[in-house]
Amino acid sequence: MTIQLLVTDRNLSVLGDPLSGCTKLACDINFNKPAAGSAVLPARPEVVELLQPGNRLVVVRDKGVWCAGPLEEPQDYVWDLEQNPGWGTVTVRFTDDLARIAGYLTYPDPTLDFASQVTTSDAVRQITATNAEEIIRTLVDENCGPSALASRRIEQLVLDTLAGVGGTRSISTRFEPLLDACRTVAATDGLGFRTRQEDGQIKFGVYAPADRTGTARFSRGLGNLRRVAFTLGGPLATSELVQGGNDPEEQVAAGEPANVRVYVEVNSGAAADWYRVEKLIDKTGTVDDSNGELTQSGVLALGEDNPQASLTTETVDTEDLRAGRDYWLGDRVTVALPTGLEVTNVVQTIRLTATPDTGELVTAVIGDSDKTTTSATVRTVRDLARRLGRMEAR
Repeated sequence: MTIQLLVTDRNLSVLGDPLSGCTKLACDINFNKPAAGSAVLPARPEVVELLQPGNRLVVVRDKGVWCAGPLEEPQDYVWDLEQNPGWGTVTVRFTDDLARIAGYLTYPDPTLDFASQVTTSDAVRQITATNAEEIIRTLVDENCGPSALASRRIEQLVLDTLAGVGGTRSISTRFEPLLDACRTVAATDGLGFRTRQEDGQIKFGVYAPADRTGTARFSRGLGNLRRVAFTLGGPLATSELVQGGNDPEEQVAAGEPANVRVYVEVNSGAAADWYRVEKLIDKTGTVDDSNGELTQSGVLALGEDNPQASLTTETVDTEDLRAGRDYWLGDRVTVALPTGLEVTNVVQTIRLTATPDTGELVTAVIGDSDKTTTSATVRTVRDLARRLGRMEAR
């Protein structure tokens, strides 16, 4: 295998020798979500000594860092007289450095520690009419990056080169999971964000996934399509009723009229096919929709509540089409389904598995194994269901 496993401390200094004797490696890197990986190793003393809390695992593939991040379960040890009569085995489970960022919340005032935060109930961190990439970078920088309080900084974390992507957005956030806030800002433009280890640093950056529908194609005939699955269900909501305005208590304290509300309705076209379903979204504290925040909240909610379609395909790397070289996380690619229908969707996960017997295997999950609600996917699934129905009727 052309894979090397290294253990580092939290400052990225390599500890000991590369881990040897791995019998099974599995590593999923995900679009805008932390990675998930595991490695099964012989539990020799020099190996177990390295697998300690606070350390990191670096997966090097073809001399490049494939995945790097903290150990989530440093040691899962098994000894069995019949199966493992020697040292036994230890399974180490790890993630990437995006998981470190996922462990933080958005402080209303990132310059103050938690005990010193502003005591008014509606205090939020508000960034308005700013480029989406800049908002995401700012949120990370001020909560756990170089500009954060010393006690909240992630070791060696820096901001990557500015990509210059994304439109003008706004956000109001208060003690929200940091990656949730980043995903909110990224969603409208379909932006991606990631961490990567380079030159002794953990670099956090934002990028715009590419449209590779014309060059990255998967099909049974090409030998790179392994599995297709889909589901279809009704909408959770078709009309998002967003309620904004100032907090009544704060208005009274300021001598202003109480209970002043602002209402924005955001609708989808799903009601025409299904039925009208209303859902109330409370955005108290957002004064008005002048920066589009109330509308953005409704649009994001529709993304969760529209018809519940799920389309997942699993592909495999070939010499002609390889992950990391020809496509990456978030890129839109083309899949020719066995029914003859062609669909385009986003690469959500790239999975690397390796054993001494079978070697390396790289697969990709295209689409979302969770319920996804984009109207294009719903139409695709509906069309696919009809085609399969006609095939069964023959």
